[in-house]
Amino acid sequence: MPGRTTSAKAGAKKGRQDPPRREAWAERVADQSPSVQRSRDRSVEQARSIVAAARRLAETKGPSFTTQELIKEAGIALQTFYRYFQGKDALLLAVIEDVIEEACQAYREQAAALSDPVERLRFYVTATIKGLDAPGGGPSFITSEHFRLQTLYPDDVSRATQHFTDLLVEEIGVATAAGRLQPQDPQYSAWLITQLTMAVFHHYDCSGLDEPTDQIAQRLWEFCFTAVQGGTPQAAKGG
Repeated sequence: MPGRTTSAKAGAKKGRQDPPRREAWAERVADQSPSVQRSRDRSVEQARSIVAAARRLAETKGPSFTTQELIKEAGIALQTFYRYFQGKDALLLAVIEDVIEEACQAYREQAAALSDPVERLRFYVTATIKGLDAPGGGPSFITSEHFRLQTLYPDDVSRATQHFTDLLVEEIGVATAAGRLQPQDPQYSAWLITQLTMAVFHHYDCSGLDEPTDQIAQRLWEFCFTAVQGGTPQAAKGG
């Protein structure tokens, strides 16, 4: 799943304005803080700094870092950590959502110059798979923790991956209105594409690549394109 792509410079596109980053996880943890009535903005910034510290540790240690390592990295007291997060799993869920949200924002910026909604949809699917080319030793943090946390906190993981689904829903809707796609249920189609894209990413992230990512990404896109009744994949520009 998205998580290995860094942000790029925002592209320009007439008539299409990117929505502000929602940072829903940060808003939720701030709402749980006793200090929220005094300074909600400061609470959000504190939550962000804790998640940023966790992301730095995850890059070097994976999910095995300890709470003590986390508070040292973040420069906070243990009670400050528990003021925002009930435990390590709650923190890891916030990290996963932050990584996915950041990747989706980068995808949106990179696709802004594409005028065709089908091409933007294609980009979101294929760019995710091409993230497998990022350097790393073994499965990514997202892959190693996603299924464990989904078993324990399915609603929280679903909320995190919703950022990617929202990207797909938007483009499927625009393409449908333009007569470019004919999905029976745009919302459900976007959800299914999200699940399939995640499954393909996690499979190859764990097992390793047996063919170039470009080929994997193209096969996945062809399947998804056909599933939303777009005709043959060659009908899309650059398909």
